[in-house]
Amino acid sequence: MDTITFDDFMAVDVRAGTVTKAEPFPEARKPAIKLWVDFGGEIGVKKSSAQITDHYSPDGLVGRMVMAVVNFPPRQIGPFMSEVLVLGFPDAYGAIVLAGPDHDVPNGARMA
Repeated sequence: MDTITFDDFMAVDVRAGTVTKAEPFPEARKPAIKLWVDFGGEIGVKKSSAQITDHYSPDGLVGRMVMAVVNFPPRQIGPFMSEVLVLGFPDAYGAIVLAGPDHDVPNGARMA
């Protein structure tokens, strides 16, 4: 494993946000869900495409707090522009489990 400096770590802007809208993404090559995540006043609402359909449905995601990298460049995913990378971990079968704070934090709170 390569090591990084603290400055390298701080260059990755990971923030907490609340899912305000979620929709199926049938046009994606791999099963995915379109998310709109509110990161508060400084960043606002950003969109993301997430391959999380094994454990989540769009209806169950609204109101959930998630963590995302907010300073990657936007990426075109089919007809959808993904603006942030929502974070998660693969379970024992490779299906993604979302990462999020286990207590409420303000939208836009930066990981420290």
